[in-house]
Amino acid sequence: MVLTVTPTTTMSVTHFFLLVFFFFFFSTTAYSAPHQPYPYGLAYRIDCGSATNTTDPFNTTWLSDRFYTGGVTGIVSEPLRFHYPYEKTLRFFPVSYGKKNCYVVPSLPNGTYFFRTFIVYDNYDGKSHTPSFDISVEGTVVFSWRSPWPELLSRDGAYSDLFAYVKDGEADVCFYSLATDPPVISSLELVQVDPSSYNSAGNDLVLVNYGRLSCGTNSWGPGFSDDADLFGRSWQSDKDSRSNSADVRTISTRNTISGTDVKPNYFPMKLYQSAVTVDGDSSLEYKLNVDAKLDYLVWLHFAEIDSTVKKAGDRVFDVFINDKNVTRIDIYKQVGSFAAYSWHYTVKNLSSSVLSVTLVAAKGAPLISGLENYALVPNDPSTIPEQVIAMKALKESLRIPERMGWNGDPCAPTNWDAWEGVTCRMNENKTALVISQIDLGSQGLKGYISEQIGLLSNLVSLNLSSNSLEGEIPSGLGQKSLTNLDLSNNQLTGSIPDSLASSSLQLVLLNGNLLEGRVPEQLYSVGVHGGAIDLYDNKGLCGVPSLPACPIFWENGRLSSRGKIAIGLSCLLVFCLIVLLVLIYIRKRRNDYDFGLPSELMSLAAKRNRYQRQKSLMVLEMESQHAKGLHPFTPQQ
Repeated sequence: MVLTVTPTTTMSVTHFFLLVFFFFFFSTTAYSAPHQPYPYGLAYRIDCGSATNTTDPFNTTWLSDRFYTGGVTGIVSEPLRFHYPYEKTLRFFPVSYGKKNCYVVPSLPNGTYFFRTFIVYDNYDGKSHTPSFDISVEGTVVFSWRSPWPELLSRDGAYSDLFAYVKDGEADVCFYSLATDPPVISSLELVQVDPSSYNSAGNDLVLVNYGRLSCGTNSWGPGFSDDADLFGRSWQSDKDSRSNSADVRTISTRNTISGTDVKPNYFPMKLYQSAVTVDGDSSLEYKLNVDAKLDYLVWLHFAEIDSTVKKAGDRVFDVFINDKNVTRIDIYKQVGSFAAYSWHYTVKNLSSSVLSVTLVAAKGAPLISGLENYALVPNDPSTIPEQVIAMKALKESLRIPERMGWNGDPCAPTNWDAWEGVTCRMNENKTALVISQIDLGSQGLKGYISEQIGLLSNLVSLNLSSNSLEGEIPSGLGQKSLTNLDLSNNQLTGSIPDSLASSSLQLVLLNGNLLEGRVPEQLYSVGVHGGAIDLYDNKGLCGVPSLPACPIFWENGRLSSRGKIAIGLSCLLVFCLIVLLVLIYIRKRRNDYDFGLPSELMSLAAKRNRYQRQKSLMVLEMESQHAKGLHPFTPQQ
């Protein structure tokens, strides 16, 4: 079923009563269509609250409940009144799970998706009090439920659908509790569709269904019959939306209609095999209940299935939307006979709560096969991706309890509160949301501060005081934007990172921790220049007035810079001494070395020495005799 609500307004009583007939009809008909091969091949159909997978009579598989962030399962009070299991079970979100809970379908290719929800109350909790809550898709509020619901709606439930663009690889469908009412959902469907479908809308808009009519038939498609629609669209009978039903005549055919089930919108053939027309010169008029101050995208569907129309000009009519003549239609002239023809028009800033479509004859009688009307809801700004990553990392590292409802986008939708304890603002160019403040003092947190906090480049104030946080203060916590920092009364260890000294801090409360080491002088100067700093009850801190002097060679639980320099110089001196001793030793060995000669050389050298000595003695003796006047002996001949 199509639920005609807007992101900002409560569904009107008129809308409800227009839906009552449809809900009553729906409760006696089938819900799902056969699963057809589809070019994009990705679909999730989740039976919320069910513990097992099921298969419906049309061979469609419904998955057991998954991808939810919290909540409790339930069952309708009168399950026998519902035909299929996925209508009987549900998931609801008590306030103990936080005000914001989501289904987050992961690992999706970016692109356009068809979303559909089935919401039912049926007094599942025995309190006879229908809840008030909002539903958002991809961070934009699309449906608003307000108590009390009409009785038939409360008992039979309602289907709502839309088209939205997924840009971050996961689809978020979130529920926001108003007061203490628990939101509820019975089934969730998601089907990938052609990215060029309804191409006049673009990726910055959500197309919320405010009426999808098949003319001249009963309601059909998923939820009504086994007639296929590759997008999963259901088509409602047009008879309750016509304002002049008495003059209307229905025609139909079994002939093949060309131009159906083709890119990009894959409109099904069945839509064009029936039509309504009028006798004589009467006009055809449809009135659709809408919400004012929104833009609407109207699609009209035609096929010339009357075999008496043989040529262009036989059937010509004008289209008036809210009394404005917007186009003239000649189906045969456009596509011939037994061929699909669609035309669309955007209504800007509608001031009325009724959108009227009137077909007025110019020649022959007007004819129409189908009509669609979508509210063009602008995407709400979302938190910039890197800050979403940071906040999800903090959710894990700080062990944020479920009661705080840290689910979906931290800041979006903007007309909901941000995550508990989180303050957001628009960035400078007004295109996205950023985190400006985190206040989680005295929340019983027992984790640590993730290094990813450094991605919060717009953070102005951080208060994590009076928890039981452990680990070190991350070095990434030194954003230029940061002015207030309160980490007091935790169990933080290690040193104060130098990065804090480079921020714009005016308030620094680090008292009551297990910090140690030298306090950066620039950080301490915060107190000197008009700010406030409290380092009390950190026995290991040192190096600034009112704190002990730091050891020369030891600080922050490890060697100080001076200690490292001293050890380095000592090592260099020892190395030099070792090198010097080695050089001295080598030189000494060279001077004392005794080269050994072979024994033969030793013997020759000895004989030569004896001969030289004997020769010297003979010379001396001869010189002595000459000196005494003796002549040398001359041998006789």
